[in-house]
Amino acid sequence: MTAGVAEVGNRAPLPDISPKAVPLVERISVVFFVVGPVVALLAAVPFFWGWGLGWTDIAIFAFLYPFNALGITVGYHRHFTHKGFKAKRWLRIVLAILGGQAWQGSVIFWVSDHRRHHKYADQEGDPHSPWAFGPGVWGLSKGLFHAHMGWLFRKERTSRTKYAPDLLADRDLRIMSRNDVYLLIVASTILVPMGLGALLTWSWHGAVTALFWAGLLRVFAGDHITFSINSICHVFGKTHFKTRDHSRNVWWLAIPSFGESWHNLHHADPTSARHGVLKGQIDISARVIWLFEKLGWVWDVRWPDEERLAAKRI
Repeated sequence: MTAGVAEVGNRAPLPDISPKAVPLVERISVVFFVVGPVVALLAAVPFFWGWGLGWTDIAIFAFLYPFNALGITVGYHRHFTHKGFKAKRWLRIVLAILGGQAWQGSVIFWVSDHRRHHKYADQEGDPHSPWAFGPGVWGLSKGLFHAHMGWLFRKERTSRTKYAPDLLADRDLRIMSRNDVYLLIVASTILVPMGLGALLTWSWHGAVTALFWAGLLRVFAGDHITFSINSICHVFGKTHFKTRDHSRNVWWLAIPSFGESWHNLHHADPTSARHGVLKGQIDISARVIWLFEKLGWVWDVRWPDEERLAAKRI
């Protein structure tokens, strides 16, 4: 496969997005959708420090962020969507709850959309391809916004019975995906940091600031990192493996995304429990799965196969 055009079966040719084909103005557009909001959040820290933000809020943020991030990366994505490993029932429930606290939808809702994304990656039918509006300054700018978060406001909904029948057959997941139960999970996202803030400072002020910084803005930051995989990692970055789409690796997102930004290998081998397979590619989620395996909590982990990787290398 060349870097610009690929055809698989009846799939239409993909638009040319080799590095030379993406103008600087189009690269800059990513700042408005991803980097901009995060930079604005960081800029607010010194402004509010001392009267609206303190070390307690930062500590609670840092403590809670990994739990919901792993709920998405290890739970929603690598386990429930792609079956990269099998897990004990209690761990499945915990992962579904932690993923739900990220405010990205219930586990069945999330998995249905993501499986559909893989079926039609960067083609018609993909719910969040940044190439839905074509190349060019306007097309890609509009596409980046669509892939990052615009697609969440679409009227069309992915069929759960078609894309997630296995999850619908799981009683635990059906219960957690009910609106009333999911709302409780969502509420816990802000109630937990609020409670920790109150306990650590023994004040309403500490509870309120923790609710805002370690609750709402923690969700904001985590969601933007996840959405970046849909937008940035299908336009910018490097490719090391053959795929039928434009998935790419973006190194600077690797740590905040817990390894999800090694997106090129993921699309080349979706069921692999590890995405960062090359030297220097840090994959925190894979290391957590490895730890779970050592503890006996998960098994049948689909670790990368060297021969399969070699066959897919560009």
